[in-house]
Amino acid sequence: MEFYLFAIIILAGLAVFDLTVGVSNDAANFMNSSIGSKVAPRHIIMLVASLGILAGVTFSSGMMEVARKGIFHPKFFIMPELITIFLAVMLTDVLLLDLFNTFGLPTSTTVSIVFELLGAAVAVSLIKIYLAGDSYIRLVEYINTGKALAIIMGILFSVVVAFLFGLIAMFATRLLFTFDYKKRLKRYGGIWGGLALSVITYFILIKGAKGASFLTPEAVSWIKTHAWTILSASFLFFGFVFQLLTLFTKINVLKPIVLTGTFALAMAFAGNDLVNFIGVPLAGMTAYGFASDTANPLTATMEALQRPIQTNTILLLIAGAIMVATLWISRKARTVQMTEVSLARQDEGIERFGASALSRLFVGMVYTVLGFMRKIIPPPLKKRISSRLDAGAYTATPLTDERPPSFDLLRASVNLIVASVIISFATSLKLPLSTTYVTFMVAMGTSLSDQAWGRESAVYRVTGVMTVIGGWFFTALAAFTTALVFAFILYFLKLTAMLGLLLLASFLIFSTYRYHLKRQEEVSAIEAFSLEAVSEVDAAVETTFEQTGRFLKDISDNLSVCFEAASSEDLERLRNTRRENQIIEKQTDIIVENIFKTLSLIQRGDVDSTYQYSQTVRVLQSITESHRDIIMRTCEHFENYHAGFINTQKEDLRHLRTFLTRLLWNTSIMLMRRKKVDYSYIANQCDKLRTLVAEFDKNQVIRIQKAESTTRLSILFYGIVQNSLNISEQTQNLLSIFRESFNGRTMNNR
Repeated sequence: MEFYLFAIIILAGLAVFDLTVGVSNDAANFMNSSIGSKVAPRHIIMLVASLGILAGVTFSSGMMEVARKGIFHPKFFIMPELITIFLAVMLTDVLLLDLFNTFGLPTSTTVSIVFELLGAAVAVSLIKIYLAGDSYIRLVEYINTGKALAIIMGILFSVVVAFLFGLIAMFATRLLFTFDYKKRLKRYGGIWGGLALSVITYFILIKGAKGASFLTPEAVSWIKTHAWTILSASFLFFGFVFQLLTLFTKINVLKPIVLTGTFALAMAFAGNDLVNFIGVPLAGMTAYGFASDTANPLTATMEALQRPIQTNTILLLIAGAIMVATLWISRKARTVQMTEVSLARQDEGIERFGASALSRLFVGMVYTVLGFMRKIIPPPLKKRISSRLDAGAYTATPLTDERPPSFDLLRASVNLIVASVIISFATSLKLPLSTTYVTFMVAMGTSLSDQAWGRESAVYRVTGVMTVIGGWFFTALAAFTTALVFAFILYFLKLTAMLGLLLLASFLIFSTYRYHLKRQEEVSAIEAFSLEAVSEVDAAVETTFEQTGRFLKDISDNLSVCFEAASSEDLERLRNTRRENQIIEKQTDIIVENIFKTLSLIQRGDVDSTYQYSQTVRVLQSITESHRDIIMRTCEHFENYHAGFINTQKEDLRHLRTFLTRLLWNTSIMLMRRKKVDYSYIANQCDKLRTLVAEFDKNQVIRIQKAESTTRLSILFYGIVQNSLNISEQTQNLLSIFRESFNGRTMNNR
């Protein structure tokens, strides 16, 4: 029994960690509408969500039975077999959710725990059947196959329904309110507020009442049978209150709607999904307790787990406190949140996901359908709809000096209302549904209807959505397979397997933590180039030149490493320069985007200075292309194990590196620190470099004539030299633009 007591302690520790990784992933479900719309400062949003979680955990006692008897029939198992199943499940869940959090992909914790239970139970059941010499057809007696099938169908159904409902609801709402909704909110604010709060109130009741210990079964039954009475009374009350607020105060009624919806979804998450994190460990403790009370603990069957069992409220509150703490401190929670927000944002910008053949095909099909619809819709109606759905009226105004909201409060309220309606309706019909899938797909549907997926972003957004949806199905497959394998190992190797898997889990979690930390540093470096909150021309111009200085510094550092690694044939460092190049290319895209934003701020009559400043785009792109060519040529050469540079070539490259990096460094300092431009010094350095390059060319010709350099090595050498010369010339051009832009008012007046 000592081994199983130790296993229970391990399960308790895994429960704490599972709470942290689970909340990190599911926080996106209930916070993204508030965060994306910036309905309030972040700490207020976090406080509302925290209160919702604490309220929700007290309603979750009834859900714990899912882990005990929802997927398999415990009467067919003995305590050691159940502990094996539960250990395999928790180890798999921690690893799987941490992996998704690392890559910022939202997934369903419900689906993961269900398929982990299914996989581990199947493994142990197969072992029991094999050892007993029975037919494998008996597997269906051990496993609740109907539940698993219902969940799979629920996944497919909820994805389609949530997306379509989000799209249709947002289209109808935007037709009513338009993007310039504040004027019409005075007229329809009471009706909209009454509708929203009545739906959200009913959502709170139907999702929370069934697990509330302070409500009798009769009260719960009354709530379910008087749904329309509750909805009607709530609509009249809230509609009256909101109409008064709209007419006689300056309160934006959408803000309490969004915050209340955030509270409701947080409460539903805690009430329904807490079982995903602590249900299995609690089931293990219960099984151990029942077995300890029998004469033969290691052989007693677990029929007792079939009975309803009340969970200790103190344990639920402790779990809620851990969830709230995670919500406030988890970095990975923010990473997952930003995935959905970036896919749903209204404005264009740098996309997180790239294009794919499948997304191009899908977008092409949609544009074909839209083109056909435009032909059959009468022109007057088409003109009327276009005027109501003019996205040009959308203005993203930041609350402070932070970035502006990703979408407006109207869309945020639609996200919450539609998600609440779908989840409440499915719950009333006892249909399996994933909160993650519903909230995510509703948000994607509303963003598509709001034209957030324009021609400049549609392919990338669709790729992102397909990546997330693909991850959901990967969740089910990976959860089932991994838990099955872990259960097999644990069943036969016991303590050795448990310790080995714990070490493996610790190593993998530490590795993903380091990887996530590195990714966050890269993201922070990219975000530092943002120009979201700058609205004045001079400040915008100064910022873009300062960003360009940092860009040149990164180019200089990366080229320096590349030249050194090429001389020493250090392939690993060369591959690192290739990874750094990808970050630098993203920086270039952001700076170019910022330049376009700055150009839109400049008065139209100021054509000459605008043209001069706009040339920065061409210069930056040229520098980036030359830098990329050097990196890619060098990496490819040594990855193919071609001959390295000879000593004379290394000496030439050392001189080239010294001149080029010094030139880039000096220019970057002038731009970043806004020092007075010493243009003559930079021009003199460029002239020296041209002379040096001419000398290198002659040296290389001699080496070729003496057959000292192979053909591929000569091609690489000339490529590096020519691209380096191009970088120096474009850097000089950049400094010239910087000196002359707007008659130097951004620099020389300081």
